[in-house]
Amino acid sequence: MTTYALTIEESPTAADQKALVEGLNEHAARHTPRPGFNPRAAFLRDDRGALIGGAYGYVNWNWLFINLVWISESVRGGGHGRRMLLALEDAARQRGCTHAHLDTFSFQARPFYEKLGYEVFSTLDDYPPGHQRFFMKKVLA
Repeated sequence: MTTYALTIEESPTAADQKALVEGLNEHAARHTPRPGFNPRAAFLRDDRGALIGGAYGYVNWNWLFINLVWISESVRGGGHGRRMLLALEDAARQRGCTHAHLDTFSFQARPFYEKLGYEVFSTLDDYPPGHQRFFMKKVLA
């Protein structure tokens, strides 16, 4: 009889993460028109090439999932975050995306995303304690 070892890892390897994506894509292939989990990112760099902001996510079929968005406090309010998000959305549209989704917290950027056309479709209360997590979506087409 085969035994299996279960591990909890704080820093999974890129190869192991890739194996999960490939396994899930193989399973989903019977039901979907093309593989998912295609990464997309928009980065903002200064004239020396230093990263001062970015938005990262992936395309799953006709949806863009925006996983991480960050912009340095030194350039916030200058329209750079808007530029990054709109550029990422445009790249997703070129890939055939018709929708986007993301999540944010009550202490983060909900009003920013709402100005870009995102709307809340679900909320988790007390996550983290004393705050809310908002799940938001937008039609891209």
